[in-house]
Amino acid sequence: MNLNITGHHLELTESIRDYVTAKLDKVIRHFEHVTATHVILSVDKLRQKAEVTVHVRGRTIFVESVDEDLYAAIDSVTDKLDRQVVKHKEKTSDHGREAVKYHQPAVES
Repeated sequence: MNLNITGHHLELTESIRDYVTAKLDKVIRHFEHVTATHVILSVDKLRQKAEVTVHVRGRTIFVESVDEDLYAAIDSVTDKLDRQVVKHKEKTSDHGREAVKYHQPAVES
């Protein structure tokens, strides 16, 4: 997985990088087909914004969160990303199973 962290109007410290990496590792564990992840952290007066773009096979997932605290914005964006990754994984893994369930012949006794 290729992880790219960018900061707009803020200096990325090692602790912020470690925090983002740790949070994203927990999310990415759910799905092994992640090819690239791009994180943009930005500050605009009192608004702290975190954006994450995850490229998975067949889809690009984008989430963003705005909060007064950067760490809270990172937590919120990882929660949103986790829900979307799990939803995408369920869609791809369940694909075709419904057709098998409905097309099985009935067994008569």
